[in-house]
Amino acid sequence: MLQSLSPRLVFFGLVLMSIFSMLFARLYLEEVLDLAACPLCMTQRVFVVQWGAIALIAVLHNPRRWGRRVYGALCALAATAGGAVASRHVWLQHLPPEQVPACGPSLEYMLETLPFSETLSIVLMGDGNCADTLWTFLGLSIPEQTLALFVVVTAICLWQAFRKYPDQV
Repeated sequence: MLQSLSPRLVFFGLVLMSIFSMLFARLYLEEVLDLAACPLCMTQRVFVVQWGAIALIAVLHNPRRWGRRVYGALCALAATAGGAVASRHVWLQHLPPEQVPACGPSLEYMLETLPFSETLSIVLMGDGNCADTLWTFLGLSIPEQTLALFVVVTAICLWQAFRKYPDQV
C-alpha cells in the first residue's frame, strides 16, 4: 500500500506536516498558552520550515527518479539537523539544576550586538531558558515532541529517497 503512494503526495504530506507544526507552535503554544520560544525552539522551527520548503519545491517540480531522491535526501538532511538541535534541547532539559547553564541575553539583543557566527554558536549551545519544561503532552515536553516529529519526518524522507518507484519496476 505504501509503495503505491505517489512521490508527489508524500512530499505534499511533508509540506502539510511542516505547516501544521508551525501553526501549532505559533498559534497554540505562543498565542493560546502564552509560551515564548527559546533560542533552541526558534532554531528547530528554522529546520521545520526548511524541510517544508524543500518538500514544497518537490511538489511543484514533481521530479522523476533522481530528483525524487535528491529532494528526499535534502528533506532528510534538514530534519536530521533539526533532530540534532532538538536532542540538545532535550539533553538540557534533563540536566540536574546545578548543571544548567546560566540564562543568556535575548536573541534580538545578540543579533544586534554580536557577530552572527558568535550569536549562532550561543544559540546552538542553549541556555537556562532552554532547560525549562513549561508544557507537556502525554508526558513529553515540547522539545521531546519535536524530536519525535523530526525522527518520523527523517524516516519518511529516507523512505522517499530510497524506495523503488512504480515507474522503476
